[in-house]
Amino acid sequence: MASLMGSSLLARTAITANATALIMFVVLALDLSYAAAGGVAAALTAGVALSGPLLGRLIDWRGLRTVVLTTVAAQAVFWLSVPLMSYSVLLVAALAAGLLMVPAQSVTRQAIAAMTTVPQRRAAFALEAVQGELSYLVGPAVVILFAANTSPEAVAWGVGAAIAVGGAWIGLLNPPLRTADEADADTGPRPPRREWLNLRMIAVLTMAVGVTTLLGGIDLAVIATLEEAGQVSRAALVVAVLGIASVTGGLIYGSQARSLPTWLLLGLLGLATIPLGLAADWRWLAAAAVIAGLLTAPTLSTVADAVSALAPAPVRGEATGLQSSAQSAGLALGAPLAGFAIDLTAPAGGFAAAGIAGLAAAAVGLLLTRRSPAATPSDDSVGVAAEGD
Repeated sequence: MASLMGSSLLARTAITANATALIMFVVLALDLSYAAAGGVAAALTAGVALSGPLLGRLIDWRGLRTVVLTTVAAQAVFWLSVPLMSYSVLLVAALAAGLLMVPAQSVTRQAIAAMTTVPQRRAAFALEAVQGELSYLVGPAVVILFAANTSPEAVAWGVGAAIAVGGAWIGLLNPPLRTADEADADTGPRPPRREWLNLRMIAVLTMAVGVTTLLGGIDLAVIATLEEAGQVSRAALVVAVLGIASVTGGLIYGSQARSLPTWLLLGLLGLATIPLGLAADWRWLAAAAVIAGLLTAPTLSTVADAVSALAPAPVRGEATGLQSSAQSAGLALGAPLAGFAIDLTAPAGGFAAAGIAGLAAAAVGLLLTRRSPAATPSDDSVGVAAEGD
C-alpha cells in the first residue's frame, strides 16, 4: 500500500500539473494568447474525461499492467514531442494524450478496494483524497515556478518524465484489483450495465459531478473576490489554506469510527461555500474557507468509497473510470458556471453558484437514493444515503 500511494502521488501530481505545463508552453514558447493556451488545456481535459470509462473497461478486460504500460509509452512519446509541435498539431495531440492518460487515480481506487477490508476502506479512501489534495497543492505551483525560471520545454519534459515514472512504477507493482473472494470474478459473464448503473450509482456519480463543480467554482470566485479588493496576489495563499484544511479534514475523517452519508457531507460543503462571498478581505476569506476546506477531502473520499462498494468486481474498472470522468466534467463546468454568476452579479455570486451547485447535487443524490431499493449494510458504511441515514 505504501508503494502504491507513493507511485500514485508522483503520477497524480504530474497529471494534475499537465494542463498548466501546456498553458505555459503555448504562452511562453509559442508566444500565443491565453485563449489559445486554454484551447489546448481544454482538449487535454476533454480527452481525460472521455477516457475514464474506456480505459477502465480495458483494465477489466486486459488487466492493469498491459493498459498502464501502454498509456505510459503514449505519454512518453507525447511529452517528448511537445517542444517540436506547432499549435495546430499540439491541439490534436493533446486530445489524443488525454485519451491515453495514465489512469493512476482510478487504478489506485480499485487497488484500495481490493487491498483493504471493509472497516479499513473509509480511512484508506480518506488518505487517497488527501493525496489528491496534495497533488493539487504541489503540481501546478511547481510547474509555474520552473516555467518562469527555466524553460517551458524543459518543464514539459519534466512533467512527462514524472507521469511516465509514476505510471511505470504502478505498472511494475501491478497491485491486485480484486479481493481474494473476487479472484474468479473475471472468468464469469460480465454483468449488464443496466444492473449496476442503477439509481444508487447514478446518485453517487451525480454527487461526484457536484463536488468538483463546487470546487472548480470556488477557485475562480476566490480570484474574482480578491481582484475586486485589490489583493489578487493573495489568492494563492487562500487556495493554499483551502488545500491544507482539506488535507486536515481528510486525516480527521479517516480516523473516525463512523462514516457519514455522501449527500450530507456535500450538502454541508455547499452550505459552507455560500457565505464565503461575504468576505471582502483575504484574511477573512482565508479564515472562512477553513470550514469548506475541512469538508472537501471527506466528501471526495465518500464518493470514491461508495463507487467501489456499489460496483461489481468485473466492472469496477469501468465504474471508477466513470467516477473520474464525472469529476473531470464537474471541474470543467465549475469555472464557467461561477464566471457566469460573477459577470451577472458580483464576485460573491461565484461562491453562491458553486455552493448551490453542491446543494443541488446533494439533493438529487438523496432523492435518487431514496427511490432505489433498500441499501445493504456495506452501502451504509461508505456513506451512501439510505433510508436509515
